[in-house]
Amino acid sequence: MRITVDLNLCESHGQCVYAAPEVFSFDEDDYLVFEAQPSDGLRDAVEKAAAVCPVRAITVTPAP
Repeated sequence: MRITVDLNLCESHGQCVYAAPEVFSFDEDDYLVFEAQPSDGLRDAVEKAAAVCPVRAITVTPAP
């Protein structure tokens, strides 16, 4: 799977970090960082993270 985050929409609410801390985190300046192609074993957590994003900035697509 591939994760895309529209950083122009992201407001750093952090819901994705709580839902999938293995994939999403904040750097020292509170900017979102994420693994663009996490393992398929994390799919449920990543899909939950996308679903709980209040501004719908996260998109999950199949890997190329």
